[in-house]
Amino acid sequence: MTLTYIEFIFDSVKVKAGITQVTQLSNRKNDDGALPAGAFRVSTLTGAAPPAGAFGLSTLTGAALPVLPALGELLPGGLARGSVVAAGRWSLLCLALAAGASVAGAWCAVAGVPQLGVSAAAGVGLDPARLLLVADPGAAWPQVVASLLDGCELVLLRPPDRAPATVRRRLEAVLRRCGGVLVVAGDWDGAQARLLFTRQEWAGIEPGHGRLRARRVLVVADGRGAAARTRTRWLWLPGPDGSVGPADQVAAAGPDMRETG
Repeated sequence: MTLTYIEFIFDSVKVKAGITQVTQLSNRKNDDGALPAGAFRVSTLTGAAPPAGAFGLSTLTGAALPVLPALGELLPGGLARGSVVAAGRWSLLCLALAAGASVAGAWCAVAGVPQLGVSAAAGVGLDPARLLLVADPGAAWPQVVASLLDGCELVLLRPPDRAPATVRRRLEAVLRRCGGVLVVAGDWDGAQARLLFTRQEWAGIEPGHGRLRARRVLVVADGRGAAARTRTRWLWLPGPDGSVGPADQVAAAGPDMRETG
């Protein structure tokens, strides 16, 4: 078992006590009137799920969606509506980018990440009661994503492969019309903002054994227009308590940290 595989599981699944309920949506349809394949609304059994037909947009206003405070220096002003944000390979950073909008009351969707654990998403800050999951959008994923953008203010997508220029233009047109944000786990030519790991260090790794407890990452952000200036920030992703936060004064690995790339 490689460390890369363990990191993927760490980024996708959070094991803790709790029961979740997954309910198939009855009121979100594709252009042809059919439900997107595999679309679900997720809510905790201890909370009140919105009744059928109650799905609707949040009351968020403004030219940008908010981000978590830890990401504020990397994305000053938040996530611009109508924009694409590329976040490299799938990681907890992708969920963290969506968490600020979700905390503020936005509907969010995740498409193309069948391994995603609802507890992992909730642990970063996403509200399960306002979260749509499409585990496998299939070959028609561009149409599914377009339908999600019609009803959600933020869609987190892991595409099956690099999106052709025609698909990118079509979805970017939907974004401009709907005023949403598309966060892509992968590459996206022409993305308005890009965030990537350049270094990461794990706590809990010992020679031949250990238990992963926390990860410190150096994130580099750049992009086009107002996001053209390169910004860097050390973050806990996640910290020892499972949260996302700034990790200052960590230019060198501490005694219990191990750099893995």
